[in-house]
Amino acid sequence: MIKLIARQMSKLQWLSMIVVLGLIVMQVWLELTIPDYMSEITVLVQTEGSLISDILVVGAKMLLCAIVSAILAGVTGFIIARISASVAQKIRSNLFNKVQSFSSNEIKSFSTASLITRSTNDITQIQNFVVMGLSALIKAPIMAVWAIVKISGKSYQWSIATAVAVGVLVIAVVIITTVVIPKFRKMQTLTDNLNRITRENLTGLRVVRAYNAEAYQNEKFERANDELTATNLTANRVLSTMSPLMTAIMSFLPLSIYWIGAYLINAASAVDKLTIFSDMVVFSSYAIQIVMSFVLLVVVFIMLPRASVSAKRINEVLNTHSSIYNGEGVVVDDKNKGKVEFKNVSFKYQDADEYVLKDINFKCNKGDVVAFIGSTGSGKSTLINLIPRFYDATEGEVLVDGINVKEYKLKDLRDRIGYASQRAVLFTGSVLSNVAFGDEKPSQEDVEHALEVSQSSDFVSKMEFGLNSNISQGGKNVSGGQKQRLSIARALAKNPEILIFDDSFSALDYKTDKALRSSLSQEKKGTTILIVAQRIGTIKDADKIIVLDQGEIVGMGKHEELLKNCDIYKEIALSQLSEEELKNAK
Repeated sequence: MIKLIARQMSKLQWLSMIVVLGLIVMQVWLELTIPDYMSEITVLVQTEGSLISDILVVGAKMLLCAIVSAILAGVTGFIIARISASVAQKIRSNLFNKVQSFSSNEIKSFSTASLITRSTNDITQIQNFVVMGLSALIKAPIMAVWAIVKISGKSYQWSIATAVAVGVLVIAVVIITTVVIPKFRKMQTLTDNLNRITRENLTGLRVVRAYNAEAYQNEKFERANDELTATNLTANRVLSTMSPLMTAIMSFLPLSIYWIGAYLINAASAVDKLTIFSDMVVFSSYAIQIVMSFVLLVVVFIMLPRASVSAKRINEVLNTHSSIYNGEGVVVDDKNKGKVEFKNVSFKYQDADEYVLKDINFKCNKGDVVAFIGSTGSGKSTLINLIPRFYDATEGEVLVDGINVKEYKLKDLRDRIGYASQRAVLFTGSVLSNVAFGDEKPSQEDVEHALEVSQSSDFVSKMEFGLNSNISQGGKNVSGGQKQRLSIARALAKNPEILIFDDSFSALDYKTDKALRSSLSQEKKGTTILIVAQRIGTIKDADKIIVLDQGEIVGMGKHEELLKNCDIYKEIALSQLSEEELKNAK
């Protein structure tokens, strides 16, 4: 965990830590000087002829030490709070950027709920440790060593009493830490589970209500919540034993010192009584400082288990290498622009035994419209996702513009592609920010043209603020068809070489679907278009239709050709259109 924190600190923060170290040393010196003044006051009070003014002067020095120490503690706390906030910000940014670089394989291996917990709750645990633990971790050893040096050479009986108190404290900390660490580790996993259930419930709220499954979801949530609560209570009950134990030690240690002191004073000569009494007052103060040092360390050890578990979980993400790496960059021949080719491509998911795609071979040239159709699970979306490298082919080559996609820098490759996903995704913001997504200075003309081609202009113009109208989280304030059209407009606004539509027309009615395809064919001539679809009407005019079945190509050609020589395509077509409609289809 310390390594994780250290890696996130800048030179300025390291300089701030040096300042903090100096301030803490000064603070400890002032706190340990106070007992010396107490000893001096004790001697003055016990000595005949001492002036009240002398006692007040020493008392004023003692008060000044306490005030300056408090001011230094405040400044130290302020600096450490700034450091902790900066460290948390840096970890959060690094974690977010790392997750952004992950392929779908890495995302699945962690789960979305777990990644959210690691980006929020786990980072908060680290920040809390830095705020409260860092100061104690520096201050406690300095104070303990310094106080021990101060009392060395005093009565061995008092030293034994102090050592026993510290020993009891250390043993208790070791036992409690051993019991609590597994509980904290389990708590973070249970927090992941609770987040997952909450997220599923909120995402699928309509389904839950449609099936009257509120009670079922409540029961599932309560089970997860009760398990987390029980684990939390167990851990905190064990930790709660520290407070009375520390109070008991802090109370009994001065009592034992004074009891031993009374015995020593009673056995001493009249000349030594005052010296022993003075030493006893000073020793009890220093002994309390020593115990306080260990109490500070106890605070650190209480926070350390959960923070260390959180640090380990964060490091798991930061140390994970993405299976999708950047290529060295390429120079593209203009003759090959817009060309897509699959050469002997096979693919299987990570840790899977069976291939999802097997020996895929096809080629499409610039300006071609190529469609993919097949039954559910035939591998259509997986095939399309190999082009922008959401996954990498297990075997064979995927070529874009005549070059293997693995040789491209990811940014360069994806700049060439406009992608409308199977599940239309909109982000919180405006229509403009969603259509011109990722473009810092969008051209309003390009955006409006993309909206027009995607058949979105009509409903956008009716929205209260037009392009600047609000889009809520996940596009909840627009219909499924409108979401899909805005998603298509976003792909068109990039003006890419290659357009990929992954079943992006499914929520459109037939009229809008036809109008959109007609507009695409007129406005995007020269752009390679790849379409995954379930409807024959969407793809029948494509230059090439590729039929997939169980990950293999079982048919390739135009609509009329496939009706004659591909049984699977004909079966799909007849399930949607009658014989007469197929004959009359143009």
